[in-house]
Amino acid sequence: MAKLVFIRHGQSEWNLSNQFTGWVDVDLSEEGVRQAQNAGALLKKEGIEFDQAYTSVLTRAIKTLHYALEGAGQLWIPEMKTWRLNERHYGALQGQNKAEAAKKWGDEQVHIWRRSYDVLPPLLDADAEGSAAQDRRYADLDPRAIPGGENLKVTLERVIPFWEDEIAPKLLDGKNVIIAAHGNSLRALTKYIENISDADIMDVEMATGEPVVYDLDAKLNVVSKKKLN
Repeated sequence: MAKLVFIRHGQSEWNLSNQFTGWVDVDLSEEGVRQAQNAGALLKKEGIEFDQAYTSVLTRAIKTLHYALEGAGQLWIPEMKTWRLNERHYGALQGQNKAEAAKKWGDEQVHIWRRSYDVLPPLLDADAEGSAAQDRRYADLDPRAIPGGENLKVTLERVIPFWEDEIAPKLLDGKNVIIAAHGNSLRALTKYIENISDADIMDVEMATGEPVVYDLDAKLNVVSKKKLN
């Protein structure tokens, strides 16, 4: 039986300042570092021995993974970074204060952009300041693959190929896997492996820095799930 662990990154500097973050690369706050270190202590106590680690190409997730693995005494395990595990891209909302955005567009509209499954936010042009199209970490991607904005549905569509091609084969081989990523990329994976409906996934939240442990059978069905806190 394989174990799969999800960790949503610790509090970021923009979580703290209540800004839409998405693909913008911000660091962990002091509290976020503490949360990631605590996640490592919880994993050490749980005694899971990992074979493979995955994370996004964004600093807050990478550092969360490293702090957690260091705390668990397993910083040495193989690690792969991929843009496919990035947070949902919030389009032109990125960098804006969420309360100020609600004043500008109205609470209801901002709530729809944040919480609906298939409604896109206002898109960010590829030549706009802060566009991922100008970021060197995505230089090897087909420009058409770099989004101007995403909803959870689109996030799921770009996460699942990586699950199917890279993560699932490791689990099918009986390997224990840890993924440190973001609220929406992890919600997308949660929806997929737990077969959660489009409507019900909107009520699923991922707590920062709290590992979620799955036991998976030989066909990758969920046998058990628990949160470490």
